Amino acid sequence: MPDATTRGGVQALVERRAMQRQRIGREVERPVGLDLGARFRGKYISLTSFKRDGAGVATPVWFVVEDGQLLVLTDTQSFKAKRIRRNPRVMVAPCSAGGRLRSDPVSARAEILPPSELHRVDQLMTRKYRMDRIVVLPIYRAVRRLRGFRDGTGNVILAITPTSQRKEPL
Repeated sequence: MPDATTRGGVQALVERRAMQRQRIGREVERPVGLDLGARFRGKYISLTSFKRDGAGVATPVWFVVEDGQLLVLTDTQSFKAKRIRRNPRVMVAPCSAGGRLRSDPVSARAEILPPSELHRVDQLMTRKYRMDRIVVLPIYRAVRRLRGFRDGTGNVILAITPTSQRKEPL
């Protein structure tokens, strides 16, 4: 006998919402989709972008959540930005600063936002990472200069939209 996940999409959605209402005991519409604010609470997400040969490259990055998207600020010439320009399919998961995953990865699609959004997203990042930007960012920039990277190449904003979610028990 097929379960709710193999039936038609509308019927499965109706059944899922009915079960959610039973669980909370009152008629309240809760979004069925992924709640990004609850799922991605920490300071870092592991952003996995894919090379031409299909191999994934995971990078821990700072992020902010806004309007159902994860926003990431990165260097224009970073390899992750280059990989995303070629292939927008990515995987994201909460992680530690060292990249250790804290939950299962979620499939997502990344896009590069126009430069006009840069100031707004930079303000959001400054609000979330005020102390980290004062302490960590100067060290990060000094290490990049020692490794021979140029400063001032500019930044881009990656808008990451999850396309699937981890299955929840019914």
